[in-house]
Amino acid sequence: MGESWDPRQLLTAIGGLEDAEINIAEAGLALAAMDRQRVVPDTYQEHLTAIGAEMQKTVDPAACNTEGEAGLYARATTLAKVLAGSFGYQGDRVTYDDLQNANLMRVIDRRKGLPVALAILYMHAARSQGWLIEGVNFPGHFVVRLHNGGRAVILDPFAGGEPCTTADLRRKLKAAAGEKAELQPEHYAAVGNRDILLRLENNLKIRLIQEGDLEKAASVLELMLLIAPKHAPLYREAGLIQARLGNLNAARAALQRFLEISDNDSQRHHVARLIQDLGQQIN
Repeated sequence: MGESWDPRQLLTAIGGLEDAEINIAEAGLALAAMDRQRVVPDTYQEHLTAIGAEMQKTVDPAACNTEGEAGLYARATTLAKVLAGSFGYQGDRVTYDDLQNANLMRVIDRRKGLPVALAILYMHAARSQGWLIEGVNFPGHFVVRLHNGGRAVILDPFAGGEPCTTADLRRKLKAAAGEKAELQPEHYAAVGNRDILLRLENNLKIRLIQEGDLEKAASVLELMLLIAPKHAPLYREAGLIQARLGNLNAARAALQRFLEISDNDSQRHHVARLIQDLGQQIN
């Protein structure tokens, strides 16, 4: 990596990849590097390699290669032993909203972070052994699903990789969405690599908007568009923020791109009117 490693170029390339081709941990480092451009990335790449090596050393082939539930839980235990045990990764329960918790480099430095950031490291560790693992579309608290021989278990990277029962998930859902919330089939849907990266960056964007730092929020949206150039809602959001910043030409360009690729008729109508208004202000 070193000086020849260009994170923006890597993120742009990711924008053209099929989802399964995305190296999610490498992409996470590239996103982090865009906010820490003076930091040499080699140490973090070496850390990812070290996670894979520790997994290889810790895996009990006889247990982890067993079909069905026994092998599944042996794999889950190995992940927890390596990530939470050997490397000390944990959820940041004290300063949860700290922006560092969504920057993968700082998560590696501090060994703590948001659920989705820790999930990326768990997925990297599992995939280093060729294990099938995926993100889960659970609201408010990101979790992962590990598979083996027709069985699957949901793990919570924020809680040291512990397995989640249905009761655990219901409890997490109510904590995030209110006591009236109930588990729905869509809460168990798989989330692709690209959407996981977008969810990671969305945490940053939301916190920056809440802090009133629209310039940085716009920069985060720019990175999100690099990795997801066909994701129409991002162009609309980027256009609205650029308009609030007074960058009218940038706002109009983003909104016009939204019109080109969006199939949301009600939003398209609203955006078309916004573009007319912007045109009058520019002229």
